[in-house]
Amino acid sequence: MINIRPALPGDVPEILCLIRKLAEYEKLLSRVSAKEADMEAALFGSQPVAECLLAKSEGQIAGFALFYTTYSTFIGRPGFYLEDLFVRPAFRRQGIGRAFFVELARLAATRNYVRIEWAVLNWNEPAWKFYESLGARPQSEWTVMRLGDNALAELAMVNPI
Repeated sequence: MINIRPALPGDVPEILCLIRKLAEYEKLLSRVSAKEADMEAALFGSQPVAECLLAKSEGQIAGFALFYTTYSTFIGRPGFYLEDLFVRPAFRRQGIGRAFFVELARLAATRNYVRIEWAVLNWNEPAWKFYESLGARPQSEWTVMRLGDNALAELAMVNPI
């Protein structure tokens, strides 16, 4: 039986472990620098900026979905951005990914949110097939842009006038 529940503060070490497993799968492990204190503050601090769901199966944490609220100025209503979804390999093909999306859809409906968006790596064909089976469609007219690391730091130092 699959149980999807909100994460609790005591789950932070397990969430970080799952984040590392996801990064390893995506060949991005060297980019993980998050610490327990970072995750604790982001999920459970005085101003949480994200939420996390955990899946439990066979008495073990099988996966996680980490998401946060976004806002559409065109529609005038919020939605969710799914930052990460990961299911441990031993628990895949048991409906856990679908269960996460069902719970996210229920949360969105309860909060009167209009959509759930996320990014998927171009090479991750199993993920593409799964998302399309849910009814998701790629938004090919948009390209994700990122300002980070040194470029962000340099821009922050520029006199705007």
